[in-house]
Amino acid sequence: MTSTARQTMPDSVQGTPDTDPSADSQSTPPDHSSLSLPTRGRVIFVGTGPGDPDLLTLGAVAAIADADALVLDHEDLRTILEHPSVSTKNEDVPVTVVGRQPSGKLQPPSSRARTVLKQSTGGRRVVRLIAGDPFLDGGIADEAAACVRGGIDFEVVPGVSSLTAVPEYAGIAMQNAAGIHFAAAPDRVTKAQSAQWSNSGTLVISTKAGLVAEIADAALANGRPGEDAVLVTFDGGTTLQNSLMSVLSELAEDITAAIADSGTDPEDPVHVMVGPAVSARDDLSWYESKPLFGWRVLVPRTKEQAGPMTTRLRSYGAHSEEVPTISVEPPRSPQQMDKAVRGLVEGRYEWVVFTSVNAVRAVRERFEAYGLDARAFSGLKVAAVGNTTGAALQAWGIEPDLVPTGEHSAAGLAAEFPPYDDTLDPINRVFLPRADIATETLTAGLTKLGWEVEDVTAYRTVRASPPPAEVREAIKTGKFDAVVFTSSSTVRNLVGIAGKPHASTVIAVIGPATAQTCIEHGLSVDVMASKPSAIELADGLANFAAERRDAFLAKDEPVLRPSEVRGKARRR
Repeated sequence: MTSTARQTMPDSVQGTPDTDPSADSQSTPPDHSSLSLPTRGRVIFVGTGPGDPDLLTLGAVAAIADADALVLDHEDLRTILEHPSVSTKNEDVPVTVVGRQPSGKLQPPSSRARTVLKQSTGGRRVVRLIAGDPFLDGGIADEAAACVRGGIDFEVVPGVSSLTAVPEYAGIAMQNAAGIHFAAAPDRVTKAQSAQWSNSGTLVISTKAGLVAEIADAALANGRPGEDAVLVTFDGGTTLQNSLMSVLSELAEDITAAIADSGTDPEDPVHVMVGPAVSARDDLSWYESKPLFGWRVLVPRTKEQAGPMTTRLRSYGAHSEEVPTISVEPPRSPQQMDKAVRGLVEGRYEWVVFTSVNAVRAVRERFEAYGLDARAFSGLKVAAVGNTTGAALQAWGIEPDLVPTGEHSAAGLAAEFPPYDDTLDPINRVFLPRADIATETLTAGLTKLGWEVEDVTAYRTVRASPPPAEVREAIKTGKFDAVVFTSSSTVRNLVGIAGKPHASTVIAVIGPATAQTCIEHGLSVDVMASKPSAIELADGLANFAAERRDAFLAKDEPVLRPSEVRGKARRR
């Protein structure tokens, strides 16, 4: 590791403070303390789009990254913070949820402003996350004005409005909608307001589920034709999106039944589309036609580990739920790891090889305990087993010298690792931090190439605690449509802490070894990734779902998710 000594300039060139030799040396310098004013707090109202975190703007991402505090309308917006492109300046940035009143209604603007003002003390920057666009969907004008009266400035980062985005997610082509009219319903439907719903063109109404029946009645009373096509979309722009197709004359009855059957909160937001453009939806329903749309997929990994896979699954319309099956703990004795870190700093190794994100994290934690950073890797060669591990190194400021271009596994890394050359390589040692249960595949492969491998237990893996009872019940009763296994240990541990997935659940695995473990546990494998990669595994599951959908359509049968046909269990 290179150290930099603090440099001191010679007295001859350092210079002296600006002084006037003729000035009275006893004079008192002017007091400028009154010119220093306390930093004013600031609130940035950030539009987050209709629900899909991929619709965040660059301005939104930048604002969140610079926030001293975050204030959210509701808990669902926390998913925004889990997106791989979103980060905060540190892990301790406080997150406050405004929430609803006991009646279920949103807090009034003055109450929301008080929450923001409290978080802005000491000149902090508060980012206020709003679903959709702050002014069009969030109605934050009164809240912003209250913040100004409270002594803080505000700015707005516009977002994709749900009024335009949800119709597109629902397959409504707005450019073909003559006389389009946007409307946001208030807390109740009045006679004066209902006149706007008599418009003969296409209407897009942002409202609450409990008001839809009243809006339908008001539109009919104002002369809107009862045969007009209507689409009501719940959770628009998210992987939970679902739509109800009806006609205006039957809408009140249909929406009442839908709310009762689904247990929807009458205060939940919905979007109602009425008119000519709705009739052309069948050919344009792109989002709800995604191969995994509406699928509930179990991912036996932590949120942090599963990030790239869940992002890919979401791109196919799936709703992923992570269930950690292992817990990572420090080694029983830190001595071996401490010795390796000292050796790394002192130049004992030629290569450092990382086979997991957990290994990167373990080494980084030991470095930080010693007050070291990524500069200690200067002059070393670094290898990563795959892109996810490589990304973890890059986040630490280390660019890997080797990431396999083929198979992302221990065998794949060994196949592409350079052999030891006693002329070109001054040192023949490789530092391999790994889990306590790791196989010897990589060590054996590097040894054959002439390297002396020092494999060090950097962390231990132990079985995680069982998931909540409702998750275990969902696994056993087939409420998950699919489960994706990324290793044999995830199979063993999931079965151990939660039981076997139901016979109807689609089983997807990352490779042959994981498939064999599934078979040993009585599970039939439906999907295997073409390459041992989490992204390839998600792609493989999507391809399976697309072919399954095509088979339903070829038989002119409704396309049902695996969880919807779980009564017809497949034989294992």
